Amino acid sequence: MRISNQLVEQLLKKANKVSDEQLANLKKQAQSDKKSLQELVISSNLISEKDLTQLFAEEIEIPFIDLNPKDIQKETLRLIPERIARQYNVIVFSIEEDGTKLLAMEDPDDIQAISFLQKQLGDELRIYIATRSNILQCIDQYRGNISSEITQVISGDQDEQAQEEEFDESDLAEDSPIAQTVNLIIEGAIKAGASDVHIEPRENNVSIRYRVDGILQEVNKLPKKVHNALVSRIKILSNLKIDERRAPQDGRFKIAINNMLYALRVSTLPISEGEKVVMRILSEGSKALSLEELGFWGNSLNIINHAITQPHGMILVTGPTGSGKSTTLFSVLSILNKPEVNISTIEDPIEYHIVGANQTQVNPVAGMTFASGLRALLRQDPNIIMIGEIRDTETANLAVQAALTGHLVFATLHTNNAATCLPRLLDMNIEPFLIASTVRAVIGQRLVRRLCPSCRESYSPDTATIKQVCDTFKIKTDSDMKIINELEKNAYKAGIGKTSTSSKTSAINPMATNDSKIVTLYKPHEGGCNDCNHIGYRGRLGIYEALENTGDIQKLIVTSATSEALQTQAVSDGMVTMQLDGLIKALRGMTSIEEILRVTTEE
Repeated sequence: MRISNQLVEQLLKKANKVSDEQLANLKKQAQSDKKSLQELVISSNLISEKDLTQLFAEEIEIPFIDLNPKDIQKETLRLIPERIARQYNVIVFSIEEDGTKLLAMEDPDDIQAISFLQKQLGDELRIYIATRSNILQCIDQYRGNISSEITQVISGDQDEQAQEEEFDESDLAEDSPIAQTVNLIIEGAIKAGASDVHIEPRENNVSIRYRVDGILQEVNKLPKKVHNALVSRIKILSNLKIDERRAPQDGRFKIAINNMLYALRVSTLPISEGEKVVMRILSEGSKALSLEELGFWGNSLNIINHAITQPHGMILVTGPTGSGKSTTLFSVLSILNKPEVNISTIEDPIEYHIVGANQTQVNPVAGMTFASGLRALLRQDPNIIMIGEIRDTETANLAVQAALTGHLVFATLHTNNAATCLPRLLDMNIEPFLIASTVRAVIGQRLVRRLCPSCRESYSPDTATIKQVCDTFKIKTDSDMKIINELEKNAYKAGIGKTSTSSKTSAINPMATNDSKIVTLYKPHEGGCNDCNHIGYRGRLGIYEALENTGDIQKLIVTSATSEALQTQAVSDGMVTMQLDGLIKALRGMTSIEEILRVTTEE
């Protein structure tokens, strides 16, 4: 449904959702971003899709309905073929005793759709308005459990192929059971909110696993005989060599699911039982989040904002694979991305496409390594350079030289925390004085699961629990507790711990500490709820630390100090460690103590 900018403006004013000043700013932004006002107000959390649709329904005097997909009978739903339902974003959700069919539509002004439906269903129709997302949820009911659907597709093809160990080329066609299976696996992963799909050959079967909120879950087991065809189909989509099974390969392809475009980054790896395939799912429509939306606040936010405004130098982001480093850099580069700025990147692979940036893919086969690519980039007169990963001495040296010659350089490095990043550069034979003079800041980060806001539980911890938390996070004295309380106050002021993100005026969780003790903690609800698929957690958030290269830190770098000494000095300079940042976010009700310990505790 597309609501005109003029009508959106009227609806917002009528509902007292915006001030005149806010509206003027929104209209300017909509014009500059080339977006509709409807898109902008929803994406900026000024008003929810549901609330805006309700206001629109009242304005045009067509009833609004919020449907529960599980309440719709399959026979009723199937009065309209799935293809038509998806084409027009419409469903039949009920039939009255007199035969009148009740329809939910996204756009009741779609005359073509209504005319077509009248021919199919008769004239006795009553139309309601529903949100696009609600209708899509209902349309998903056309299909049952995707896992069982995959099993059905495979088993239905097994009789004919029972005696064959390999599939021939016809089995890889677009309408083949194998192609359907690949599509269903990907569709299931997207619906589950998975970041990765793992297809792993075992001795007797093929294990399909999704990584949801950082945790792997097995969702299906397929017959071992389909493995080679499954991998071949994915290789065809990714433009990889089908006959190469002895060496790793990397590729990429795009797929549209429910009118949303997704990019899948594919990696194949030979293992003892065959080829393992991992597909990373990236939404092509992903909008860069602000640093505040990512979870930066307080001193960490100030350090980064200061560092990225410098004309030259290096800013490093550290953390293990899957810790959100690329997302952080994507957000930072989006802030700096302006027409007058030349941004060039060298990546392996390109995870996020940045409009206006010059992004280069590493290709070792063609001689395009990080080092050679960076050398070429420097001849392109860039203002800002982003290096996907510093892996070797040559790349590290080139990055330092670029930072010394007027470029602002961003790069990732695989280390455990911010402090260990600097000795890692020393290990790459970078001169200490060069590190001290080029590095502006180092960001360390991890991702933790977010407590489901619909069902999380707050509780008053007993003495034993408080003691355990204090021991774990080294809160030994009253002075330490006052520091924790002061940090939570700052987080509270920064909006950390809002009970909802649907509105800028949403409530915020009360303080969980006073200056003497912890009074409140949060935990996942046992059994969860429908919103979190009965897990208790929904989505992920970042915990961070930002090490600023102060004068004292520089002195330590020049003396080749240990990471422990650098960490101690950084904390003394005001750095909030990842674990402490996690504790504050746990106190604010965003995650649990157990989650923080899961990703920060060293074995």
